[in-house]
Amino acid sequence: MIVRLYTGADGQSHFEELPLPAPGIEESPLQAAKGITFRRQMPGLFIDWHPAPRRQWVITLSGVGEIGLGDGTVRRFGPGDAMLADDLTGKGHTTRVVGNQPRISVTIPLA
Repeated sequence: MIVRLYTGADGQSHFEELPLPAPGIEESPLQAAKGITFRRQMPGLFIDWHPAPRRQWVITLSGVGEIGLGDGTVRRFGPGDAMLADDLTGKGHTTRVVGNQPRISVTIPLA
């Protein structure tokens, strides 16, 4: 699953499904990046309302993260799920680690 998290005209964060590469194409277009970080977040961790600090890809490698929006929508991201965090303004979103396993993710800030 590839999802974009963005700030709408209403100042709230929203999800948008991004298409996977078309059949027969093995990769998406190349994107410039500033670096890469790996993060381990323990089960039960909750981060209250915050916008993304910069445009960045967040890819869950193991465990499950849950992103909450202002309208009550909650979406879970598990191993192999990629999210483009692009909600740089407004109220932002919440982040929670669910289940009994740490969530390990890779974050790739975009240039």
